[in-house]
Amino acid sequence: MEPRLTVGAGGKKLLVPGDFAYAEAGKLDPEQLGTVSREIEAGVVVQIDKRVSRMTAANASIMTGPGTNTYILGDDLNGYLVIDPGPDNARHIELVRDLTSDKVNGILCTHTHIDHSPGAAPLSRLTGAPIFGRLAENMDRQDSSFVPDEELSDGDELKFGDLTIDVLHTPGHASNHLCFLFEEARMLFTGDHIMQGSTVVINPPDGDMSAYFSSLNKLYDYQFDWIAPGHGFLMDNPHEAVNRLLIHRQKRETKIVNALSVLGEGTIDELVVTAYDDVSETIHQLAKRSLLAHLVKLQQEAKVNLNKDVWISASK
Repeated sequence: MEPRLTVGAGGKKLLVPGDFAYAEAGKLDPEQLGTVSREIEAGVVVQIDKRVSRMTAANASIMTGPGTNTYILGDDLNGYLVIDPGPDNARHIELVRDLTSDKVNGILCTHTHIDHSPGAAPLSRLTGAPIFGRLAENMDRQDSSFVPDEELSDGDELKFGDLTIDVLHTPGHASNHLCFLFEEARMLFTGDHIMQGSTVVINPPDGDMSAYFSSLNKLYDYQFDWIAPGHGFLMDNPHEAVNRLLIHRQKRETKIVNALSVLGEGTIDELVVTAYDDVSETIHQLAKRSLLAHLVKLQQEAKVNLNKDVWISASK
């Protein structure tokens, strides 16, 4: 695969496969004129398909990467859909309103973590648009302001004028997580089910590793060309991306099983040192959440037992 020319800080630069903006540069600049940015800038509108634009909120962090992506689908004639309005940030909401001229027919939220859905309520008040999504089964670390006008279910088909969106319930990262398929663009909006640059944190009790595995496998049943993630650039070869995530998670689970086989037993604090010895200790606190999710999955499969705060290999 050939290098692709992009623009950004420091001028033009060639990207190679594996660079975050590589796939997006190929889609948006097929003539390779070097017009696509290799950097995501908050508040900058990027047209990623004929009737799809992306604008990223100014909430970059270790958890959100370059910030939360808000997607705007539609046109001025027929009105717009907004997917994941992001945090309750007045400037970001103002920019969404400017882009849509307040002609918002619906606000869709992939889930209710505080970087994705708090902007829904103020945007709805200001535009009159209804809110679509699901409530979480466990409200810890959720957006308490989220009240959908319509609660969505797996298999729902939403029609807004000439826009059609298919709804996939994809629990795992969150119990209420949804992906939205826009067949016109052959694009799946994945929220935090799949995001670029890192694996997502699965944080029990609302996060469920077993459900996450199932929800990843579910994507093989759908045909689309592009992943539009909640954080990062467009991703191509979506089924390959799913493969990579499943392989990564299975390798991590194998490391956890092997650690327990050697140690016999251990607390979360003890196990994270061995099971996540390939990542920086600075993110071990985050890693403990997903480690717990893996252990709960293994407990459900009768491969480990729990005695107070000590996890024990079932083979011992």
